Order: sequence, then structure tokens, then C-alpha cells
Amino acid sequence: MPQFSRPVYEGLPWFYIICGLALLGGSYLAAAHGFLSLLIGAAGFLLLLLGVVLLLRRRDYRALRSRYADPDSLGRDKL
Repeated sequence: MPQFSRPVYEGLPWFYIICGLALLGGSYLAAAHGFLSLLIGAAGFLLLLLGVVLLLRRRDYRALRSRYADPDSLGRDKL
């Protein structure tokens, strides 16, 4: 799994959401082309959904992590 810098990691969900909204707008503008509009709209919806899911999972993980005394021990194996 690639390691991203913190600003890139934090910005990815917003990038997905913005691209998804742009594709949904493009789908609306390409409505005259039928199937192409459907493909663009489906891709936009999936990107939008992916961005929202990532934001919610990160929020839940951070909330869970804040409830424990040693948050660094979550999800890591002790050597």
C-alpha cells in the first residue's frame, strides 16, 4: 500500500467528491448522448460515494481512537 504525505492523504476524499460532482455535472450536460451520459453519471456517483465513505470511515476511526488510553495500539501488532 502506498504511503502518502499527510496533506495528500487528507485531501483525497475531497478530491474524489469534487471529481464526482464534476462528472455528475458533465453527465447532465451530455444528456443528449444517452448511454455516454449514463456512464459518466455512474462514474461520478461512485466517486462521490467513495469520497463520502472515506470521510465517514476516517471520522469513525478517529472517534474510536480517542476513546482509548493508548490510541497507537489500535490496529497494530506488538513486536
